[in-house]
Amino acid sequence: MSHAEFETQLCNLRSSLERYAYSLTMNKDDAGDLLQETIYKALRYRDSFAEDTNLLSWTYTIMRNTFINHYRKKSKLSKDFYANKDTLFLERQIEVGIMNPDSAYSVKEIQKAISKLSEEYRIPFNMHTEGYKYKEIADTLNIPIGSVKSRIFIARRKLMARLKEYE
Repeated sequence: MSHAEFETQLCNLRSSLERYAYSLTMNKDDAGDLLQETIYKALRYRDSFAEDTNLLSWTYTIMRNTFINHYRKKSKLSKDFYANKDTLFLERQIEVGIMNPDSAYSVKEIQKAISKLSEEYRIPFNMHTEGYKYKEIADTLNIPIGSVKSRIFIARRKLMARLKEYE
C-alpha cells in the first residue's frame, strides 16, 4: 500500500476513531487530543503496519495503548503530587520545630519498630522510604524485583501489626 493510499484509508476511519476516542475519555477535548495523537502515531509508524491486517483494528490498538499510557502517567503524577505535598508538610513541621511531644514519641516508636525488623525486610523497606525505585533496590541488593516488592509489603504488614495502637 502506498503512502497516499494509507493516508486516504486512515482519513476514512476518522469518524470511527472519534467515537472510540470519546468512549475511552468521555470528554470531547480529551477525545480530540487522543485522536490527534493516534493519527500522528499511525502515520509515524506506518512502516510497521502489515498489509494483510485490518487498519481499523491496528489504529484502535494504537489508540487504546495511548489512552492507557496517558492514564497511567496521569495517575502516577497525581500520586506523586500528593506524596510530595505530604512530604513537604512533614519537612516543614520538622524544620519549623512544630512537633509536639506525642508526635516525637511516635516517630521514635516507629523508628524503633523499623529497627526491630530483620535485615532482609528492613534494608529494602528503608531504601524504598528513602526514595529508591524497586528496580534500583533489586539491583543494589542483587535480588529479584518480585522479592523486593514482597519484602517491602511484609515489612509494612509487620510494622502495622507492631504499631497498631498508633492507627
